[in-house]
Formats: sequence, structure tokens, C-alpha cells
Amino acid sequence: MASPQPGAPSPRSQASGFAPPSHYALLDLQPGASEQELRQAFRQLSKRFHPDTTTLPAAEAEQAFQRLREAYTVLSDPEQRRRYDALLALPVPPDTTAPAVRPPLAVPRPEGVRRALSGGEWLALLLLGVSLVLSLVLGLGLAWMRGAELMQWPSWWPPS
Repeated sequence: MASPQPGAPSPRSQASGFAPPSHYALLDLQPGASEQELRQAFRQLSKRFHPDTTTLPAAEAEQAFQRLREAYTVLSDPEQRRRYDALLALPVPPDTTAPAVRPPLAVPRPEGVRRALSGGEWLALLLLGVSLVLSLVLGLGLAWMRGAELMQWPSWWPPS
């Protein structure tokens, strides 16, 4: 069995009676969006829905991130995007066998909640702080050992 095109609707979505939201709707973009707008939208949403950085349940975050990646993959490739746009332009016949179900409008957005820093983030902050203090101590120590003045008035400053 041949695998469907990345932009084509999956058999599961056709069997459920409604089409999934378009890739443009998932990325909150207009169909004529530029490559830069596409990249910015994907980066912003991927930070929000990545399973490691979101407060959503892991399974839900994984699905949302997977949909975002698929949408970006299709829309970032000019040939796939052209085929996807042509697919969107086709009229979809109504399915009278399945009950009418409202499709989800977009990927659910988590509320902005501050999360605690992870152990790795704390370690990185600690290493940055230690390196800053050591750099200052080393710089001032070398200047003091060479006998350089630690404070020197600028040449344009009038003498007092």
C-alpha cells in the first residue's frame, strides 16, 4: 500500500466525517504567507507545543507538535506546497453517511504559565555565573600584578 502524500488528508480523517484543519490554520497563517512568516510561525508555535517545554499532557503535546511539524514540512517545500494548495482548491463532496461533527478549529494553546527551571538550566546558570566571577577576578588580578591603574580618567576630563 502506497503511503499518502504529506499534505493529503489521511484515511482516518476521511472516515471520521470531517476534514482536519488546514496546515495554514494550524500555523495561524494566510495561504499567501512568505517563507519568513512560515518559519517564524513554526518556531513560535513549536516552542509553545514542544513536549519538553509545554504544560500540556505529554501525549497531547506530542500530537500537536507532530501536526505542526507535518504542516511546516509540507508548506516549506515549494513543490509540496503547490500540490497542497491545489488539493485545498478542490471541492470536497459532503459525506452523508457520517454524522456531522464539528472539527477542531486549531491546535489548543496552553496558557502562559511560568515553569520551574530544570536541573540542567540551573547548572548552566551556575556555570555562567562562576565563569563571569572568575573572568573578573582574573582580569583585575592581572591588572593589579602588572601595576596598571584600575581607574584612569579619560583624556577629555578636565583636571580638578
